[in-house]
Amino acid sequence: MPRIVITGASDGIGAEMARQLAHTHEDRLQLTLAARHQSRLEDVAAQCRLQGAQVLVLPTDVAEQAQCRTLIAGAVQQFGGLDALVNNAGVSAHALFEEVSAQDLGWYERLMHINFWGSVWCTHAALPHLKAGKGRIVAVASLAGLVGVPGRTAYSASKFAMAGFFEALRTELKPAGVSVTTAYPGVVDTRIRYHGYNARGEPAGVSGLKEDGAMSVHECARLILAGMDRRQREVVMTGKGKLGRFMKLIAPGLVEDMALAALKDDVKPH
Repeated sequence: MPRIVITGASDGIGAEMARQLAHTHEDRLQLTLAARHQSRLEDVAAQCRLQGAQVLVLPTDVAEQAQCRTLIAGAVQQFGGLDALVNNAGVSAHALFEEVSAQDLGWYERLMHINFWGSVWCTHAALPHLKAGKGRIVAVASLAGLVGVPGRTAYSASKFAMAGFFEALRTELKPAGVSVTTAYPGVVDTRIRYHGYNARGEPAGVSGLKEDGAMSVHECARLILAGMDRRQREVVMTGKGKLGRFMKLIAPGLVEDMALAALKDDVKPH
């Protein structure tokens, strides 16, 4: 019976992964859902229980190490072990670096705690349990963690950190049979960019990216779960993402121009 923890499970990609897992595994799934908003978690949990899944809801702020450890301990205590950890919790941000005042730079650190340290702390707490059953780790990064995106210095930094950490960890865990899958979504049709930080560290309320052709949440979640199931090293989801990664090696200036072109005109640097 798969025992899976998903962080950032109250909406967006995390909630959709939970629903898809419940639909696929039905009464064989033991699922722990974590995020800060309990009421939204309960809504997702109810949808999963309708499919027959056993669901534990644990409100968690992954920016706090103690809460990350409490999350994993609670899941293991409830279900007797852990087979997979999906590090999905994250916050977005869009601001030109020069627009961020010295007084407001603190949100850069807060963002790093959520996007990077939260995944490190959850993974560290889960590691003995995952090694016991040759389990799976998933890290939901971003194409902004493969190619630096203008206006997203803080976000790109956190996702590059995730990419480097989990790449190194993958090699460390190879002898133990624990797989590490890093997913690199592009622009996905969620509200994450609207809820993310602006230059003042406040919810932006708008997206700074052109969102034409954004991938559906359903497709993004499906690709991540397929990668976890197959124990893929990486899941780069779009042709543009794969091309950009390759072109970065041979024509980095062109990739920078492509990144600038992805910004809305009113947020481009001048």
